[in-house]
Amino acid sequence: MSVETPRRIVLLRHAKAEWSQSSDHERPLAERGRKDAPVAGRRLADSGIDFDLALCSSAVRTRETWKLAVHEFAQRPRTVYEERLYEASLGDLIALFNETPDDVRNLLVIGHNPGMHGAADALSGSAEGDTLARMTRDGFPTASYAVVEFPGSWKSVEHGAGRLVEYWTPND
Repeated sequence: MSVETPRRIVLLRHAKAEWSQSSDHERPLAERGRKDAPVAGRRLADSGIDFDLALCSSAVRTRETWKLAVHEFAQRPRTVYEERLYEASLGDLIALFNETPDDVRNLLVIGHNPGMHGAADALSGSAEGDTLARMTRDGFPTASYAVVEFPGSWKSVEHGAGRLVEYWTPND
C-alpha cells in the first residue's frame, strides 16, 4: 500500500458503563450501553469502511462494547487489546497511531474519554460541513465515534494532519 493512499482512524468511545464498587478498569456496561453498542456497530458496518485493525482498550467496558459492536460487522478485523489505551493521553494515542503498520488503511480504536474526543479534535485540521461544530457541542458522548481521514503514512499522524469527515452519536 502506498503512503499516498488515504488512511482513516475511527475513534469509538465505549458505550455507557455502570458505576460500581469495583475498580474503574473493571466497570461493565450499563443496560443502556448494551443497547447502544450494537447500534454503533451497525452504523460502522453500514459506513462501508473495511477495518484492517481494531485497537481496543483492555478495560471491561471497552471490551464489552467491541464484542457487541463487532457482531454487526460482516467480517471481524484483526483485534489487539491494548493496555496503553486505558487512561491514554493525547501523546500516548498519537504514539500508538504512529506505530500502526503501513499495510493498515483503516484503523478502529475503541477507547475512553477524554482521549477519544481529544484525539478527534487534535487530529482534525479541517472538517466536513458542521461535523467539528457538532462534536464540540455534543462533547463526544458514550458510544459515539469520529472518522478522521489523512494522507501519508501512520508515522505522519500529528496535530492537524487530518480531516474530520464524520461524527456520529447514538442520538443522531
